[in-house]
Amino acid sequence: MKVISKINLTNFNFWSSAKNHSFTYNELKEIEFQLEEIYNDGMEEVQINDLFWFEEEFLCELIGLKYKKYLKR
Repeated sequence: MKVISKINLTNFNFWSSAKNHSFTYNELKEIEFQLEEIYNDGMEEVQINDLFWFEEEFLCELIGLKYKKYLKR
């Protein structure tokens, strides 16, 4: 697996159900910043994809977005 040290979510090729996320460009940029702070050694592509597939609520919490509001998009 490829480890990504500088995460760029706006150009990331999500796969499976992760590609159906509803985050905006600005939200993705904020998530990038937060993930780089948490995972300062980088992340594998599958880790990134799995966060967007299974942990959307966690990602919402990272950027202060109400999960219920996110789900209504």
